[in-house]
Amino acid sequence: MTTLHDTLEKHVGNGSMPGAVGLVARGDRIEVATVGSTDIEGTSPMARDSIFRIASITKPVTAAAVMMLVDDGLIALDDPVGPWLPELAAPRVVRTPAGPVDDVVPAVRAITLADLLTFRAGYGFPADFSLPAVGLLFSELRQGSPQPGRVAAPDAWMAALSRIPLLHQPGEVWLYNTCSDILGVLIARVAGRPLPEFLAERLFEPLSMADTGFEVPAGKLDRFTGYYGTGPTGGPELIDAPDGQWSSPPAFPSGGGGLVSTADDWYAFARMLLAEGTADGGRRLLSAASVRLMTTDQLTPSQREASTLFLEGQGWGFGGSVDVAETDPWNVPGRYGWVGGTGTAAHLTPSTGTVAILLSQLAMTGPTPPPLMRDFWRYAADV
Repeated sequence: MTTLHDTLEKHVGNGSMPGAVGLVARGDRIEVATVGSTDIEGTSPMARDSIFRIASITKPVTAAAVMMLVDDGLIALDDPVGPWLPELAAPRVVRTPAGPVDDVVPAVRAITLADLLTFRAGYGFPADFSLPAVGLLFSELRQGSPQPGRVAAPDAWMAALSRIPLLHQPGEVWLYNTCSDILGVLIARVAGRPLPEFLAERLFEPLSMADTGFEVPAGKLDRFTGYYGTGPTGGPELIDAPDGQWSSPPAFPSGGGGLVSTADDWYAFARMLLAEGTADGGRRLLSAASVRLMTTDQLTPSQREASTLFLEGQGWGFGGSVDVAETDPWNVPGRYGWVGGTGTAAHLTPSTGTVAILLSQLAMTGPTPPPLMRDFWRYAADV
């Protein structure tokens, strides 16, 4: 019978990546496997508490933090975000998505918090990255692969964003990524404290997520894994070393992809969601209603069909996808979570109480999940 270790070893053993950590839990049953090394040189073996750049599986954490502010009564889903983000108070929209960035019309209405949470604010990535307005997200905002050392501080970042037109009118179209970074700035402004402080106090400390944050302190660098791309010969090529961009606080703490974490830390977050907002020990962090909104598909059928960045059979909640069809064994309707461009994935299925977390070190090259991820999901579906 195939084990979780076998599933990971199949892909690490062929030299395509240095190592991986997998966690699959259902109810009180939990299986964790570690394979390979923290770097290509084999400096130290991969461990259960190895720390990874989790990239876009930061997004559900950011969404949960926003819903805490909603639960606190500091902001509502239907509220325009202009009072906190004046840079977005009077957005302009390109007349046609493929048109020049100076051919714009006023937005027909204000951007709301719900627009940001559902990724329908008008900012973000469509299937075609060559559109002029999309190009500005890369050149002016440094959107794309996480690179905390190159992104401007929040106020300067928002000033640059204000000069970029929306690709679509607010509420019309799902567009990937940028809204989570905007939400990170919004959290800080609504809460009146930096995003890292808010997350630490309201989420990480109550959930004992001791290794989750936007930087890795010097005393933990020995547990921090390397980050790799695919080199010209097909093997792993170092992108960022443990003492690289995440070894100091970033100017821009990215709500879209800036966190580092461990398998057990993200599992603590998943358990809180499965318990409808209650942490181990009984402390309530989120209302059950907020968790249900996060984990319920918010898109129309036409919006799902229009988004070719999705894996087949998925919609979108707040901060993560929600499966709507059984297109593969692992696509159980209601499964919530997302994937990260650093070879990471984290999902939970409320109907079965299942959590599946994969942490690896090889950058994804497109929206199609790599073979390791697909085999991992298949394994988790069979447990």
